[in-house]
Amino acid sequence: MTITRREFGTLILGALALPALARGQTVGGVRIGVQTYSFRELPRAPGSDATTAIVDAMKACGLTDCELWSPQIEPAAPVGRGQSPSEREQARDALRTWRLSTPLAHFAEIRQAFAKAGMTIYAFNYSFANDFTDEEIDRGFAMAQALGAGIITASTNLTVARRVVPFAERHRMNVAVHNHSNTSDPNEFARPESFAAALALSKYFKVNLDIGHFTAANYDPVAYLREHHSDITNLHIKDRKRDQGDNTPWGAGDTKITEVLALLKRERWPIRAFIEYEYRGESGAVAEVQKCTAFLKMALA
Repeated sequence: MTITRREFGTLILGALALPALARGQTVGGVRIGVQTYSFRELPRAPGSDATTAIVDAMKACGLTDCELWSPQIEPAAPVGRGQSPSEREQARDALRTWRLSTPLAHFAEIRQAFAKAGMTIYAFNYSFANDFTDEEIDRGFAMAQALGAGIITASTNLTVARRVVPFAERHRMNVAVHNHSNTSDPNEFARPESFAAALALSKYFKVNLDIGHFTAANYDPVAYLREHHSDITNLHIKDRKRDQGDNTPWGAGDTKITEVLALLKRERWPIRAFIEYEYRGESGAVAEVQKCTAFLKMALA
């Protein structure tokens, strides 16, 4: 899918109208922020997206830089179980139609809402899946550009990543693949070898390293960071136990969070450290992200 002349004009005018964006927060020389998936439990008004809730949550946490999780700005998924296959297919078709037909001005407005709050959308987390059409893949890049994101991050697989290559190269935009901990499937991003396979596809492919999942898969994020820092755009900071263990509050798992942060601080690599709250907290998303922010700032002080 191509951007129409009218949509292109809207983007240019929107960009010119935006106030100067605040610089991303830097602590100890390290740019910090949040993956907005951390705020997934926050309610949203019927018929609206989660932009306002995210901005308010980031303000409460004192954060200004984010990786925006795409489902939070898409129509809310149907609630409840027991959907029939046809109902699931209808919902999927409706989402596809929304992605392809929603004017890019809508995403520029979201960008402006963040900018008015002095916030930046560093990355758009748009996870290309097996059922994406070529048009949906292409539209993700247009959305990211309208949002002001510099990169796309994606939880995807190697098969789909190969399909993404020509679109990344056409748009000249980096796609950073995100890892999980499923090491049993070579098509999944979990092992250093799977990252290497993605990096070999295109110069526009990078790594969004989740240090918690990497630890759960029994790899060392510090060692990987030392060797491959030039290929890494941003980190997801979380804590997990080794051997496919659970997510835990920070400091209770096996992930070398403080060592990773110390390495970033010492080397001054341009790699952002983004909080991802995924453990079962007791105080609600905002309060838990506040705890994570305090941990991160203390480690970098």
